Order: sequence, then C-alpha cells, then structure tokens
Amino acid sequence: MNSTTMKDRAKIAVVIPTYKVKDHILGVIDGIPGFVWRIYVVDDACPLHSGKYVDNMTDDARIRVIYHDANQGVGGAVMTGYRAAIDDEADIIVKIDGDGQMPPGLIPYFVEPILSGDADYTKGNRFYDLEEIRTMPPLRLFGNAILSFMTKLSSGYWNLFDPTNGYTAIHVDVAKHLPFNKISNRYFFETDMLFRLNTLRAVVLDIPMEAKYGDENSSLRISHIVFEFFMKHIRNTFKRIFYNYYLRDLSLASIELPVGLVMLVFGVIFGGYHWIDSSRSGVPTPAGTVMLAAMPILMGLQLILSFIGYDVSSVPSKPLHRRLKLIDSE
Repeated sequence: MNSTTMKDRAKIAVVIPTYKVKDHILGVIDGIPGFVWRIYVVDDACPLHSGKYVDNMTDDARIRVIYHDANQGVGGAVMTGYRAAIDDEADIIVKIDGDGQMPPGLIPYFVEPILSGDADYTKGNRFYDLEEIRTMPPLRLFGNAILSFMTKLSSGYWNLFDPTNGYTAIHVDVAKHLPFNKISNRYFFETDMLFRLNTLRAVVLDIPMEAKYGDENSSLRISHIVFEFFMKHIRNTFKRIFYNYYLRDLSLASIELPVGLVMLVFGVIFGGYHWIDSSRSGVPTPAGTVMLAAMPILMGLQLILSFIGYDVSSVPSKPLHRRLKLIDSE
C-alpha cells in the first residue's frame, strides 16, 4: 500500500488549542487538507470567544468545538483534544496552533513517518535551514538554543532540536499510554511531552519547517519562566536517568555515572581545600597531593563522558506503536 492510500484511509485528526487567536483561526482551518478526518478546536476559556466564532463562521462538518470553563493552558487544551480523538478512534493526532505560525499544508509531512512506521511522534524543527532561522527574533533564537541543550539532557532525545516547537503529530496507540494528568499544562508542555515519550521509549523525529512570525501576540515572558523551566529540566533529568538506568535496566552506564560523580566531587573538594590551605599558609602544595586531587577529577570526567556517550547512543530507534500492535494481536 503506497503512502497516499495509507493517508487517505487513516483517520487523521487535528487538534487546535485556541486562546486569543480569533484573527487567525479561520485561516488556519481553511488551510487544513481535505484528507484530515476531524478537527478539534479547543476553546481554552478564550476571552475573545474563539470557539463560538468558529462555530458561527464555518460550516465544515469535520469541526468539533470543545469548550473549557476555565483556562487550562496549551497543554491542558491539547490533552482535551487528545482524549476526544482517542474516544473517537482516530489513528493519528496532529496538533497545530491557531495563530497562523504553523502552515497546515505541512500536515502530510508530519503524518508520513508515522504512517510508514518510522516514528511514533513527529515535531517541527525551525533550525534545520540555517538561512531561514535568520528571520527568527534573536531572543527566541538564543532561548531555543539553550532550551534545546537542556531538553536533550532531560528528555534523552539527543537527536532533536527546537524543543518548544508545538507543531506535532502522534500515533494514537502511543497517545493512549501518556500520563495525561502528569504532563505540564503550561509553557513547559512540549518539553515535558518529550520526557514522557522517552519513558515510553517512543521514536521521535524532527520535521524541517520554516520559522514564521506574524503579528500574533505571545503571553510568554522569558523572565517569568526561566527558573521554572530550569527546575523542571533538573527534575526530569533525574527522573529519566533513574527510570532508564536503575528501575528498568542496569548497564555499565549505571555504574559509570555515580562513580564518576563521586570521583569528580571528591577531587574538586579535596583539591579546593588544599589550594585554599596553601594560599593561606604560603606553603606550596606537595606534588603528591596535587595528583591525588587531579586524578579523581580526570577519571570522574572520563566516566561521566562515557555515560553521556552511552546515553546518546541509546536514543529510541524502534517505533513503539508497531510493538504495541504486535502485543495487542497476540
């Protein structure tokens, strides 16, 4: 069966969380390809009543508007759409924003790797074309670069970039296994999704796309979320390492990391103490003491780098939804 036939036969649903996007939402809906089976517009207690606006201005039979009584954030709105699509027995769920930054015409490129069995989850990457990213505001460019590195560490997907990109698609069999009540509802949503997907060992692929910015207004304030993001990344990093290297499996890397950290910390503390003592007394530190501090630091760094190398090579490569189908068929 070729990819066109697969796409036409699959039930592809699109989830659009809406909050203050009244000026753009109709254009987004109009651009959604005809092969899409259903469109879920989730009005996240929008003060502009975007949901009612869609209800009144469109007659597309594919559209189902869902209303939140209170604002739940982009993550909460997407999870509501996911639940509705799962209940309606969709095959693939695509999430796009209603602000016009995500061209609906790219939907086929996001669902193709999932339909062909090469991925469980796909996400956009605005950094693929180095010429295109020049259009990205400098602050967003710098912020995404920092967040991408932190996300690689906390999620375990070292092959991905642009973690805050919200243009995504997921196989419904994988979506069913997500802990909906634990995923972050606010701006950390996309990053937290990657962490949750890694705990499931799902395959995630980047899809190249252009960086597009219009006249939309963002309520995100970098100064308000820096500390929150940092703490959540630290939390997810420790949880992922515990889950993957001590709870589910044990390997040489499970030994390398703690031993490396202990040796590094010992070397730094021991060497720092003697350096301060030598500075105060004016007596040079003996060569043996210097070596006793330097060797644990070097060996600790080597063990930590070895762990990171193992972690990088352990990025999930076998699609989860194909394995789940095999289990269900038994």
